[in-house]
Amino acid sequence: MKKILLIEDDEVMRENTAEILELANFTVGTAENGKVGVKLAKEFKPDLIVCDIMMPELDGYGVLHMLSRDPSSAAIPFIFLTAKAERSELRKGMELGADDYLTKPFEESELLNAIEARMRKADSIRQEFSQNMEGLNKFLDSAQGVDELKQLSDERKAVSYKKNQVIYHEDDRPGFLYFVAKGKVKTYRTNDEGKEFITNVFDEGSFFGLTPLFEDKAYSESALALEDGQIRKIPKEDFLALVFKNREVAARFIKMLSCNVDENERKLLSLAYSTVRKRTAEALVEMEKRFSVE
Repeated sequence: MKKILLIEDDEVMRENTAEILELANFTVGTAENGKVGVKLAKEFKPDLIVCDIMMPELDGYGVLHMLSRDPSSAAIPFIFLTAKAERSELRKGMELGADDYLTKPFEESELLNAIEARMRKADSIRQEFSQNMEGLNKFLDSAQGVDELKQLSDERKAVSYKKNQVIYHEDDRPGFLYFVAKGKVKTYRTNDEGKEFITNVFDEGSFFGLTPLFEDKAYSESALALEDGQIRKIPKEDFLALVFKNREVAARFIKMLSCNVDENERKLLSLAYSTVRKRTAEALVEMEKRFSVE
């Protein structure tokens, strides 16, 4: 049975809504405020969260913000319950990554239809995708089924590169995220004396060229094919849409980008779900630490 976490401070509303969900064959966990809800979400591991906005201790926006920054809960579909229907409230919730809104009072059918729709989309995105060209294409097909991502490019061909062919040069402007479909790629820098320093080697199934896309700055290193191979080029616009337009898609994509390396995943999640100002600042600080010269 699917599990739903209901976070609602009004006892009557909480009990009535929980009863509706239980009759619909969901396993229901309930919390009386945001703080309890965040704690329970980590223990209960729900398939979807229904959360009131105006609550004591921690409001709904705070709950969504906290859960979005944790990789274990970032992709859980999130539906807000609100007594308000002002455009500013809706915008604030959507900017934080809410998946849907229900305005109180709502019909039983409205609630169940919203839950069913969100779970159906989440199940499509949550499937495992292999870390190869076929897996990447399946993920992009799945992501394109989400309303916010229908405009993703249909161009899916890999570009062939010969051994020692340069993929991009230091100081070039970034236009793509790169995926190694076949072969190996190295990134490197060259000092004033012409000596080469290898910064990384990427095998088949790896992404590279990520950081400059976040920073919107020129490459600080060059990339070169170490052997004959194929590279899949994901346009910058598609990359940014995959990371910023839908929480479920972003969380799944970030797992692919970071190859399940926890440190990288946390940094990318922070970039994806923080406010624009904060994530820009965090990206700049992280890049400064990574690339500064002692």
